[in-house]
Amino acid sequence: MGVLVVSLVVALGYAGLVLGVQRTIMYPAPPAPLSAPALDGRGVEALRLGPGGEREAWLLSPMPAPARPAPAVLFAHANAEIIDDWVNRFEPLRQAGYAVLLVEYPGYGRTPGKPTEASLTGSVVDAFDALAARADVDPERIFAWGRSLGGGPACALAARRPVAGLVLESTFTSARSLAARSGVLPFLVLDSWDNLAGLADYRGPLLVVHGERDAIIPAAHGRRLAEAVPGAQWAGLPCGHNDCARPWDVILDFLDRHAGAGSATPDPA
Repeated sequence: MGVLVVSLVVALGYAGLVLGVQRTIMYPAPPAPLSAPALDGRGVEALRLGPGGEREAWLLSPMPAPARPAPAVLFAHANAEIIDDWVNRFEPLRQAGYAVLLVEYPGYGRTPGKPTEASLTGSVVDAFDALAARADVDPERIFAWGRSLGGGPACALAARRPVAGLVLESTFTSARSLAARSGVLPFLVLDSWDNLAGLADYRGPLLVVHGERDAIIPAAHGRRLAEAVPGAQWAGLPCGHNDCARPWDVILDFLDRHAGAGSATPDPA
């Protein structure tokens, strides 16, 4: 009887610990900057989204500005990043005629709130709706792109809104399957981020980019995601999780093919 009680106490303590700390581990937001960087003159527009406008997002305009509504990419970053980290990394997309929307998560950067599966999903859905309502963006050519954790919000968005295509970079099949590798019982994972389930009814264009030497999220996760969608494109890279050079030729070819031949190229002045 004593052994049974001790085992029960240990099991409850383990469960309590996992439930108590998992979101801190899953969402290790970097320290919030004291202020946003100067965006003037860089073709960046600061947007306020959500109820009360408390959620931050930055819209990077195409360069040069096209004469007609532009295609756009909505980008969801990884779990230890903020939008400030990405403002200078999308020049190839902007020069190809794409707008890029960087969406901040609740509890990250200067956006208040707590990061959860529900709150991150709500953020990207609100961002898509705001982007689709703009006169300078073509609502039928909005792509979703998620990196690492950001693949969860991107897949959730693709299940809720008519994205023109989906790019998944170094993303997992589900948070529960990933947690199981560390010995965490799947039913204890609060935010499941079941990307495979999110892709179950998705039949749009999909590009999966993944490092073949990724030790954090093994490439097998990316391959399973690609296999879940008929006609999906797989791009395995000779790198790990955070050291991959972005294959812009592959990404731009994918976007251009599904945005319409030549449609992303700015009109000549």
